Amino acid sequence: MSSGVSVNPQCLELYQEFKLRKKYKYIIFKLSDDLSEIVVENSAETGTYDDFLQKLPADEPRYAVYDFDYEKPGEGQRSKITFYSWIPDTAKVRQKMLYASSKDAIRKQLIGLAIEIQGTDFSEVDHETVLEKASRSA
Repeated sequence: MSSGVSVNPQCLELYQEFKLRKKYKYIIFKLSDDLSEIVVENSAETGTYDDFLQKLPADEPRYAVYDFDYEKPGEGQRSKITFYSWIPDTAKVRQKMLYASSKDAIRKQLIGLAIEIQGTDFSEVDHETVLEKASRSA
């Protein structure tokens, strides 16, 4: 099921800068106020993982990409482009449905994602959980 939501071109422009030039550490996307398109809410050129998590609202859905750095034993520093579908249990039902049905609109246009994380509460997006997923994926 698709929601008919479009993706604002700025989302893709920032994502290209994020992916190719490593200009951003993360970008957070949300549905526009009229719910017609996905727009950039926030982006940061630097910041820790905790900084990023603090930008995710506790009771509203968001999408995000994060350049996840980690150490792989025997291989050194690695980094993976991680896509987040943040749909907290505490969000309104209508919001949850809209975000769930609109996810593919943006997900399909962000080429080069290595990992996808679905979060319904903060334990599912904590550093250890994502680190485990990053380490498992080749």
